[in-house]
Amino acid sequence: MEYGLGTWSAQGLPEIDENSFTVRLVLSVVVTFPNAKGTQDFAVPGCNPNNAIAFILPITTPTSNDRQFETEMLNGVARVYNYTRMFEASNTSAGSMRLFVVRFR
Repeated sequence: MEYGLGTWSAQGLPEIDENSFTVRLVLSVVVTFPNAKGTQDFAVPGCNPNNAIAFILPITTPTSNDRQFETEMLNGVARVYNYTRMFEASNTSAGSMRLFVVRFR
């Protein structure tokens, strides 16, 4: 191994090396929307749809009227929508949720 971290088993066999599949959390932020329909962009340099994913998790107990925010991974940007982006007549969602961006190899 030229550089990086390696992990070996008790038998001396490599378990994790520079060729292993790994993931890394690169962004965790609370996203808050008012009642107005909109989007928010978050910079994630080096991330794109081929090497990263963006997802949202609620941070409070949802009510029957709450809707999940929607995410989209672009080149260097994670975009969050408070409506269903492929359905123009969709209802908007207000409140706060946590955005995660995970990069993988």
